[in-house]
Amino acid sequence: MKDDTPYRPPVHALLADGTTVRIRAVEAADHDQLQGLYEEMSPENLRMRFFAVSPRSAGLAADHVCGPARRGHRALLAERAEQVIGLAEYHADATAPGTAELALAVAEGLHHRGVGTLLVEHLVSAARQDGITAFTADALSENHEVLRLFTDLGLSVVRRPDGPETHCVIALDEEETYLAATEARGRAADIASLTPLLTPRTVAVVGVGRRPGSVGRALLHHLHEGGFTGRLFAVNPAAKAILGVPSHPSVSELPVTPDLVVIAAPADTVPAVAEECGKAGVRALVVVSADLDPGQAQALLSACRTHGMRLVGPNCLGIAQTDPALRMDATFAAVHPAPGTAGVAAQSGGVGIALLEGLSRLGIGVSTFVSLGDKYDVSGNDMLQWWESDGRTDLALLHLESFGNPRAFSRTARRVTRRMPVLTVDAGRTDAGRRAAASHTAAAATGALTRQALFTQAGITATRSIGELLETAALFHAQPLPTGSRVVVVTNAGGAGVLAADACAEAGLTVPPLTPGLVDDLLAVLPAGAATGNPVDTTAAVTEDALGACLDRLMDHPGVDAVLVALVPTAVAAATGDDLVRAVTRGPGRRAKPALLVRLEQALPVTLLPASDGGTVPSYAAFHAAAGALAHAVRRAAWLARPAGTVVALDGIDPVRARELAEGFLTAHPDGGWPDPHTCAALLACYGIPQLPWGWAETEDEAVRAAGELRGADGRVVLKAHWPGLVHKSLQNAVHLDLRDETQVRAAFQDLRTRFEGLMTGVVVQPLAERGTELFAGVVQDAVFGPLVVFGLGGTATEVLADHAARLAPLTEHDVHDLIAAPHCAPVLFGALGGGPVDLEGLEQVLHRLSRMAADLPQLAEADLNPVLATPGGITVLDTRLRLLPRRPQDPYLRRLR
Repeated sequence: MKDDTPYRPPVHALLADGTTVRIRAVEAADHDQLQGLYEEMSPENLRMRFFAVSPRSAGLAADHVCGPARRGHRALLAERAEQVIGLAEYHADATAPGTAELALAVAEGLHHRGVGTLLVEHLVSAARQDGITAFTADALSENHEVLRLFTDLGLSVVRRPDGPETHCVIALDEEETYLAATEARGRAADIASLTPLLTPRTVAVVGVGRRPGSVGRALLHHLHEGGFTGRLFAVNPAAKAILGVPSHPSVSELPVTPDLVVIAAPADTVPAVAEECGKAGVRALVVVSADLDPGQAQALLSACRTHGMRLVGPNCLGIAQTDPALRMDATFAAVHPAPGTAGVAAQSGGVGIALLEGLSRLGIGVSTFVSLGDKYDVSGNDMLQWWESDGRTDLALLHLESFGNPRAFSRTARRVTRRMPVLTVDAGRTDAGRRAAASHTAAAATGALTRQALFTQAGITATRSIGELLETAALFHAQPLPTGSRVVVVTNAGGAGVLAADACAEAGLTVPPLTPGLVDDLLAVLPAGAATGNPVDTTAAVTEDALGACLDRLMDHPGVDAVLVALVPTAVAAATGDDLVRAVTRGPGRRAKPALLVRLEQALPVTLLPASDGGTVPSYAAFHAAAGALAHAVRRAAWLARPAGTVVALDGIDPVRARELAEGFLTAHPDGGWPDPHTCAALLACYGIPQLPWGWAETEDEAVRAAGELRGADGRVVLKAHWPGLVHKSLQNAVHLDLRDETQVRAAFQDLRTRFEGLMTGVVVQPLAERGTELFAGVVQDAVFGPLVVFGLGGTATEVLADHAARLAPLTEHDVHDLIAAPHCAPVLFGALGGGPVDLEGLEQVLHRLSRMAADLPQLAEADLNPVLATPGGITVLDTRLRLLPRRPQDPYLRRLR
């Protein structure tokens, strides 16, 4: 247990009221402040803390906490404005390994703000890394406040009354209830901190010029002319009023303290303005200023953290809130955003403008718009939590070029996407800067694969362009989700129907033939000459009533999940184009299935047509756009229909031993590297991953002896050369297969020793494996996204064929199923070639165990299991390469600001 090592660097986090505190390890210099923390407590609080009131309690407690570092003790404090406001510590119990006694203190007058809970959360994270599995704590039975704190953590708590005291045992096992409780506390604190930013009562704009043309002036104009309902001020030392808005020389000289200050000042003045805002009590900043150098950027963020201000930007377009009770447009976009129900957050100002204009044109409008800019603080994760609770947003649109904490984002998105669609433009799909990596796993784990895994697991609808995003948003906004992928194409021109059907099939939708009964129903209402396959060709002679009746029958049929109508204007039509459109848009409210319209003559890529019941129907100018939007809707419906997955509990694993092995290797190799076969095999054994028997030989005689012990039923063995850093044995011709007797084994060993003289440290001897499907499974630890599990076709051609899928660890049972089903080789695993399915349960177990190993060991930079032999009788790993690097564990769910 290495709990005498320093705690992680200081971090900032949010209290329950949205204010900011700094969490850090206690230092000797904190003695006087900690003594003051206790001395300022009321006698009653001192009694609750120490079970008695003594003049010496404060000094003794401070002496103890600030004493020399010692094994089995950690102490964390919370401070605000450099003033200590809380302390949490634990002392390991030497008589009960894995347990530690917890103590807690919060400054007088700051109870019920979440200080103690936040400190305990951080202490729990540190304790888990130190090998502590349970906290113990004694409290007076009348101290309901601290007892409720323990209970509300979300961890398992056992209480045992003991006279006037209650003894508590708090289990620190990783539990979903704890994550959910922590997440709920973080969400409430986040929303509280964003309230001054997104619903301010008073706003000031800094950097407003008296002459037209400045960004600051444009911001002030938008706020003023947009009808902001709160108080509005300009800050300019040379003006009494600008655009009819009162102006003052500085923020500190404003008659009231603003909730929000929008800064459009030169970059070199931004840190000073931010510091002035913080000292004045401002709660939020939007910095549109760009080109801050690293020093200015750090000073800006430091001012925000020190004074507890949330920050949007810098280098952003601004923010907008269209609630009629507020009407805040603090952007310099060309026009005011239309009010509506879509929440928009975009890193790029240009993308943000395009989304605002597109949503306004569609009539969807926005509830809240935030241009994230350089994203020093407020992120997409913050905005998802805001939209989830604001009561106005039913559609979330994101443009994110980077992720600060993908695992926390994924967890938030999984929850939010069950309440509303979350759509994103998948920016940065390519990773041209990434070159060939050291292992198959790293080579397979492209940036695109990693992002796709994040979006898929979180239920996020990822589009490839702004246009596709708006096309999909239009469908999600206007129509119900389909219950399946079966689409019927209806058209008044045969050629258009064929193109529409092709587009649907290419998008992954099903265009099935119609049943005889449905065909008869359609023929009864359509003109003579109509074709009732799929597509349904109504002919150019179709009338409005006939088309409407046709659609009604299709919508009522259980074998149809959606209808795509392709209309072409013709000179011989019995109905005008408007008549036919009216047939599509009449009464859609009574239809529980989506209907889409394609009009090739339409000028706009997508528009929403008013329906007779007050709803809308999306109309597209291209077949692929309509089909693509519908395919996204089908995937969302399927994701919603599947219950949330769970991480499978595994037996026969030894994470403690695995950590010891990793730490032992890194102690001997401080820079990390590729462990030898013994260490690799031992790590896999810690997680119960099945391996082919093997032996190690450093001499020719040892190779012969190992071969004799390992020969299979047919007597054949394999020799594989080994030296540190060797990954691709086949490419180096460092493998000899199908060795049948002692002479062949000796010859193979001599060949390897001769060719790799000075490199080879020994050989691995294995029986020749039986025939089966060669697969590949691996892990790569992404510096941002965390561990990624990669799976697909294995063998020597794994990188050439690139038949891989990936999911972020930890894997749920759904993730594992998706991994196995996603590669092109999946039908072979399910028995498509007639040999019967492979051991699918065993394959699932390998992936679950690999995922757990990756989650337990941040030092596991890469794992390369290739090939993994899959047969109906079992799953066996034939070859393993692991790479370990000196990395400290990171708790992705620990509450902290960026």
